[in-house]
Amino acid sequence: MKKLAKNILILMLPLCMMSQSVKYKQDSAISYLTVEKGIISDYQKEKCLLDIYYPKNKAKAPVIIWFHGGGLTAGERSIPSQLKNKGCVIVGVGYRLANVVKAENCIDDAVAAIAWVFKNIESYNGDPNLIFISGHSAGGYLALMAVMNKKLLEKYSIDSNKVAGLIPFSGHTITHFQIRSERGIPGKQPIIDEFAPLYYVRKVAPPILLITGDRELEMLGRYEENAYFYRMMKVSGHNDITLYEMDGYGHVMDSPAYPLLLKFVEKITKTKI
Repeated sequence: MKKLAKNILILMLPLCMMSQSVKYKQDSAISYLTVEKGIISDYQKEKCLLDIYYPKNKAKAPVIIWFHGGGLTAGERSIPSQLKNKGCVIVGVGYRLANVVKAENCIDDAVAAIAWVFKNIESYNGDPNLIFISGHSAGGYLALMAVMNKKLLEKYSIDSNKVAGLIPFSGHTITHFQIRSERGIPGKQPIIDEFAPLYYVRKVAPPILLITGDRELEMLGRYEENAYFYRMMKVSGHNDITLYEMDGYGHVMDSPAYPLLLKFVEKITKTKI
């Protein structure tokens, strides 16, 4: 586990991903829903969309799928500006919100979006063998759930271990507080069940980079639950996992974490080329 001072992060930007010769384009409001799922509601048509920011003249680019935060009840799909123009395809995903549907539906949407990317990203110059999944807070939780529970992507005939890397920012590893709220469970009562990434710890899984804010400034127990996930993955035999604690930052720690995400993508990409 590593603790980083905020003043060194800017030095970690991967210089090889800053080429000015690459031209970029953005396609927006693309539906990731499939006809075989049956009747699609108007709310799904409104929320189950993604935006793709991609290099027009660079094939086989690494892909970063980004899930927004907001406690599963708020927020909109976005493409973080800090990830643009770095040689990657960035996919900003929207999903239904748990103030309209059950939180479980948010997970279903995240999985459907990832499956769509696997099957379609080559059309946007992305490499399906270099798909990284990330997000902040609730988005980090969705990234973890979609990958750690292998049965979810298996419904789309996708092996979650084919994901090149998993990089949640301050994501729940226990059962999300919105799911606990729907069940009438207090927010300070931790639960580990089938809606907890911790429930699915295993030896064989993609490389993982966990990033949280300072344990004294984060949301209730967020660093500690990530630390427990880290330890249990190690105990299970998974050795390609790192935990960074962002010294001096609270839950809103995404800006200084983007350089770590890009550096992680660059490192994994180099091993696969």
